[in-house]
Amino acid sequence: MKADPGPLLPDDSVTRLVGIGPKTADAFTAEGITTVRDLLLHLPRRYEDRSSITRIESVNSPGEKILVRGVVRSVRTRRIPRRRLCIVDGVVDDGSGQLPVIWFNQPWIGSRLEGEPELFLYGQIRKRKNGQLELMSPEVDGVDGEDEGIVPVYPRLGRFGGKRLRGLLRQCLAAIDGCDDPLPKSIQKQFGLPPLGESLAQLHAPGTNADVAELNSGSTRWHQRFSFDELTAFACAMAEQRQKRVHRSSVRIDANAVEQVIQNPGLPFTLTAAQERVQHEIADDLIGGYPMARLVQGDVGSGKTAVAALTLRMVLESGSQVAIMAPTELLAEQHLCTLASYLEPSGHTPRLLVSSMPAAERRQVLAGLADGSIGMVVGTHAVFQKKVQYADLGLVVVDEQHRFGVVQRAALVQKGRSPHLLVMTATPIPRSLALTVYGDLDLSIIDEMPPGRREVRTEVRGPSARDKVFNFLRTEIDDGGRVFLVYPLIEASEEIQAAAVEEHEEDVRKRLPGVEIGVLHGRVSRSQREQVTAAFRKGSLQVLLATTVIEVGVDVPEASVMVIESAQRFGLSQLHQLRGRVGRGRRKSWCILITDDEVTSVAHRRLEVVCSTNDGFEIAEADLEIRGPGQLTGTQQWGPAGFRFASLVRDVKLISVTRELAMELAASGSLPEIRNGLARYHPVESVGRAG
Repeated sequence: MKADPGPLLPDDSVTRLVGIGPKTADAFTAEGITTVRDLLLHLPRRYEDRSSITRIESVNSPGEKILVRGVVRSVRTRRIPRRRLCIVDGVVDDGSGQLPVIWFNQPWIGSRLEGEPELFLYGQIRKRKNGQLELMSPEVDGVDGEDEGIVPVYPRLGRFGGKRLRGLLRQCLAAIDGCDDPLPKSIQKQFGLPPLGESLAQLHAPGTNADVAELNSGSTRWHQRFSFDELTAFACAMAEQRQKRVHRSSVRIDANAVEQVIQNPGLPFTLTAAQERVQHEIADDLIGGYPMARLVQGDVGSGKTAVAALTLRMVLESGSQVAIMAPTELLAEQHLCTLASYLEPSGHTPRLLVSSMPAAERRQVLAGLADGSIGMVVGTHAVFQKKVQYADLGLVVVDEQHRFGVVQRAALVQKGRSPHLLVMTATPIPRSLALTVYGDLDLSIIDEMPPGRREVRTEVRGPSARDKVFNFLRTEIDDGGRVFLVYPLIEASEEIQAAAVEEHEEDVRKRLPGVEIGVLHGRVSRSQREQVTAAFRKGSLQVLLATTVIEVGVDVPEASVMVIESAQRFGLSQLHQLRGRVGRGRRKSWCILITDDEVTSVAHRRLEVVCSTNDGFEIAEADLEIRGPGQLTGTQQWGPAGFRFASLVRDVKLISVTRELAMELAASGSLPEIRNGLARYHPVESVGRAG
C-alpha cells in the first residue's frame, strides 16, 4: 500500500498530478514548467461562455467571432505545393444549419476531426468572394460534460491543450492555499490589490456570474494583480542594478575639463536649449563619482551626435579613452567623419575599428588601444571582441541601442574599470516603454530640432502613379536635388511579394537617362560602399538605390526626396527613420511612399500615421498602439520570455507606479525581501544589464 503523499504543494513536481508521466513531464520542462506553481502561473488566454452557443441558423455577420457546437462533416485535406499551402475544409452542422469551415496550414486538424461526434469550434466569420459565409480557422475543442458555463481556454503546452490541460489545472487548484503571497498586506491595501490566492482561483475557475468580456480584456482586478507583481519584480531588479551602480567608483573625470567643454563647445553651430539641458545632465553624471548610465533619446536630426561629441571631449581631456559602438559599418563610418570634423580642431582624432578593415590596419589600432596611444575608437561590435584591450577606457557610447543585445552592451562596459555609459537612439520610444526596456538607465530627451530643419511632406501613391513620381524626380534632380530610392529586398523573391533593388535598377536607369545612379545594400563591399556614399555626398551621384542599410548613417543635406517602394511592408519606426534621411538642408523635401496593389488595413493605418505627423514621439506612441510593444525597441532583452502578464499598452499607469514603489523599497531597505518573494513567481533575468 502506497504511503499518502500528503496535500499538493506549489513546489511539488508536476509528476504528482494524475495524467503526467515522465514523457509528459519532459515535454512540460521544455516549456519551462516543472512544478505545480509553474502550471498555476499558466493563465488562461481567453474564456468562453459555453452556456451561450451561437446557432448556425442565426449567423449573418461577417467579422464576428462565434462559438459553435456541432459535428464537422465532409472533411478533406488539399495541398498546393506551388504556394506551400495546405487547406483543410469541411462543413460544421449543429442541427439548425450548416456552415462551411476552413483551416490553412494546419494539416493535423484533419485527423483531429475524425471520429468526433461533437466539437466546440471558436473562430471568426468571413464572407467568401461568392458571398457565402464561412468559419475561418477556428480553434477546436472536445465536448466535455464538465465544460459548461464559463470555460478557461489555455495556451497550448506543446501537444497539450483543451480539456486535457484544463483537467490538469483543476488538480492544481488544491495547491493555491499553499502559495505564499509575495506582497505584504500593506502594499496590497495601498494599491487596492486582491490577494494572490484569490486572483489565481478567480482566473482559473471563474464563477458562473463572471463577466466574460472583462475577463477576455485582461482588465479584471485579478489580472491587474499579476501585471502589478510582474512589473514590480522588473522594477525591483532595475532598482537593484541602479543601487549597485551608484555604489561603484567610476573612472575619474576632471570637473575643470567638463566645465571648459561646456563653456567652449568648439562646434560650428550653437546648441539648442534641449541639447544644452541634456549636456548639463551628462556633465553632472560624469563628475558624480559613480558610473554614468544614461539614455539620450532624440528624433532624427535633433543633434544627438553633437551632444555625444562634447561628452567624448570631456572624457578625452580628462585623460581616458572613449569607444563608440554603432550597429552597422556604414553608421560607424558616418560617425567617424562627423566626429573628426567636430573633435580634430581640439586635437582628438578618432580611429575606425570594423571587421572588414585590412589586417595590418586592424593590428595597428588594437596596439594603440592597448598602449593608450589611441584615445578614441569608432566601430561596430568589433570594438568589444575579446582581442580588444584598452589601457584606460572611460566612456562607452552605444548608438541605436535597440539593435544591440544586453550581453553585447555589457561586454563592452566590462572592458574598462566601470566606464561611463551613454546610450543614444534616434528611435523615439514612448515613456512607458523607456521606463521598462531601459529601466536601469537615466533618461534624457532632446525634444527640440535645430533651426533650419525642413518639415518633410509625406505622400502615399499607388503603383499606377510611378510615371508621375519619376517625372517629379527628374524635375527635382535637374534643380540640384538628390534622391533616395529604397526597396525592402536586394533581389526578387518568390516567397516575398515586394520590390527589390536589383529588379528595379534597370528600370530606374531607363526612366532617368543621363542621371548618375549608385547602388547600396548589404552585399556591397566596404570599399565600394565608401565610394558610393562619398560620391552621393559630393553630388557626382544624384540618385541612390538602396535597401534599409541607409536607414541610419547617410547624412546628405542636399538630399530632398525619399521614395520608398513597397512601403506597406515597412514598420512605422522604419518609415520615420528613412524619411529622416531628407529634410536636413535648406531644400524643400518630400517622402513618397509607393505601395503595392494589396495593402492590409493595418498597413493603411501605419501609412496614414506617418503622413499625418513628422513628430517621432507621436509616431512611437501610434506604433505601440497599433502593434503592441513586440520588437519595437527590443522589449525581449530584459528576460528570456518578455512580460507574461503585463501589457505595456494596457498597463501604462502601473509602469510608473511600480517604478516609484521599487525606488521607495530600495530607500527603505526592504527591496531584497520583496524582490526575492516576487522572484518565485516572476523571475527577472537582469544579469548583464548596462552600467
